[in-house]
Amino acid sequence: MEPEKKHALQKLLDNPWLLLVLGVVIPTLSYTVWGWIELANMAPATLP
Repeated sequence: MEPEKKHALQKLLDNPWLLLVLGVVIPTLSYTVWGWIELANMAPATLP
């Protein structure tokens, strides 16, 4: 019997360490970029 070939996406999603890394890296990068955009769009503070 020939072993069943797995689809590339199934191989990717069967790797728990890769999922852990992606689950940490993607939110970290997205929130960091979001913060940079917010800082770039923020008006300068006026001093009293």
